[in-house]
Amino acid sequence: MLTGIQVALIGGDARQLEVILRCTELDASVLMIGFDNLQNQFSGITKADLTPEALEGMDAVILPAVGTDDHGNVESLFSSQELKLLDEHIAALPKHAKVFTGMAKPYLRNLCAQHSIALVELFDRDDVAIYNSIPTAEGAIMMAIQNTDITIHGSVSMVLGFGRTGVTLARTLQGMGAKVKVGVNKPEYFARATEMGMNPFYTKELMANVAQADLLFNTIPSMIVTAQVIANLPHRALIIDLASKPGGTDFRFAEKRGVKALLAPGLPGIVAPKTAGRIIADTLIRIIMEDAEKRRKVE
Repeated sequence: MLTGIQVALIGGDARQLEVILRCTELDASVLMIGFDNLQNQFSGITKADLTPEALEGMDAVILPAVGTDDHGNVESLFSSQELKLLDEHIAALPKHAKVFTGMAKPYLRNLCAQHSIALVELFDRDDVAIYNSIPTAEGAIMMAIQNTDITIHGSVSMVLGFGRTGVTLARTLQGMGAKVKVGVNKPEYFARATEMGMNPFYTKELMANVAQADLLFNTIPSMIVTAQVIANLPHRALIIDLASKPGGTDFRFAEKRGVKALLAPGLPGIVAPKTAGRIIADTLIRIIMEDAEKRRKVE
């Protein structure tokens, strides 16, 4: 239970609603900031403006998937008001407090570091990233189906990157009957893809491997699908870039050549916000409970 724990949620999207629901179910005191347009009524919830006074005494502050932009602005689907996280807000937090977000920009990292407030980037955790890879893979395949006139079954589907998202996506495509080629950069990834019955190649040989691709999924957050690679792709091919903005594809050249290329970061929050919200909620609640237990032992 989270009885006696004070949690503030600042901004966000539909994923935050699941976090609010789970926190209230566990008896936490929840403060919602940037939810003035929200129609859902949660019992026992307090709404407030973003002020230092509102954050005094908070044990946890939960920010959206991308905590702030480079200037401290916090996005909120449920508010028309501007939300800006400033030095004075972080300074008001107790030293034991933690700030949770999916991924943080340097602005937020620096702000927390200046005041010795722990910052938890949930998307860096293996457990969260692996769970999130499931709705990411499903969303990517949904986009492929919507934007092509062929079936996944029998297609030549290429996945660049064999990390947490790449493995799930490649295995899902394989399960649907696709001929899966995987671009890797390490011998151990090459070996694992081979063991899984896929066709691996090293990403440095990408240009020579794309000529027959129907679908190209990129998970690598650096420029890898270059103009030279796109020039070797068939015109019918579809590129779906799952890397965080700005992605790893030369979108300008793809458009010029007539190859359809889509940037699709943050798919879990788009295609399955309830599931994505539960993944976030379960992880951060576990961390909050562990911290509370440690403080009780010290006291």
